[in-house]
Amino acid sequence: MITRRHAGLGLGAAALLAGNTGARGQGNAPAAPANPGFHRFRVGGFTAVTLFDGVGTIPVEGLVLNAPLDAVQGVLAESFLPRDRYVTPYTMTVVRTPRGTAVFDAGTGGQLAPTAGSALDNMRAAGIDPATIDYVVLTHCHGDHITGLTTADGKAVFERAEVVIPEAEFRYWSDTSNESSAPARQKPNFGNLARRLAPYQGRVRRVADGQEALPGIRAISTHGHSPGHTSWHVSDGDGQLIVLGDVTHRPELFVRRPGFHAMYDFDPVAAETTRRAVLDRCAADRVRVTGYHFPFPANGYIARDGEGFRFQAADWTA
Repeated sequence: MITRRHAGLGLGAAALLAGNTGARGQGNAPAAPANPGFHRFRVGGFTAVTLFDGVGTIPVEGLVLNAPLDAVQGVLAESFLPRDRYVTPYTMTVVRTPRGTAVFDAGTGGQLAPTAGSALDNMRAAGIDPATIDYVVLTHCHGDHITGLTTADGKAVFERAEVVIPEAEFRYWSDTSNESSAPARQKPNFGNLARRLAPYQGRVRRVADGQEALPGIRAISTHGHSPGHTSWHVSDGDGQLIVLGDVTHRPELFVRRPGFHAMYDFDPVAAETTRRAVLDRCAADRVRVTGYHFPFPANGYIARDGEGFRFQAADWTA
């Protein structure tokens, strides 16, 4: 039972913690600490940093193509998520290596939703100047992953970076003859890709499955969510990390139910096949993962759970 005495102790402890941040409000009252927008961990000798870019929100209805609405809502409710709306986090990953600093995907750039676009501020808060990014390594070319390559008026955000793009992904979206047969919600990707890559001309490199973006970072073909969707295997010494991208959307839904077909997927059947194979690999190898739409700080592991899997957040103190 929580008594008034216990509640008072809790408030006192919170005040002490707030005071330890060094932030003060008016008078002697300590200000509440700000929520962190970055999270740092090690992958062997590399340093990885996840960056919170914000969230987007859509109705739950229509999100899953092959399951009734009440079944989808039930899975969301089991994870204490809203039943009436689907909240989508956007989380980027930076990896710093002796051979360069890479950011995986470019975020929304503050141009897609009023509740998203904080990645650059959080990057700077983590001590990383966007001008020092050497590589922007893309998982795929959907708008929420590439719009942040440029400002709204078309200037390059990452001034010196080379853009590394999966070969199959570039080949599909740069061929405008594919636009007529593409799903309606995917058609804007053709023009958006050309616009976002424009200020990086001469600094775009295409990479095939199994090739390296830079030493220690290798492409893994994971198509289905998009024609050339690619995840990235980061390895240094005994440390491993797989940057999943959009192999799975929110793990509370699509890791737990890998057979659910998301409306976002270009080829839902291929996406399911890929998702099951990748999740099985991650669970078997006990490899650390980050996911673009995983809840911040998006750092953890995949474990088998019944007929599906579950995401286990990493222990921050370990």
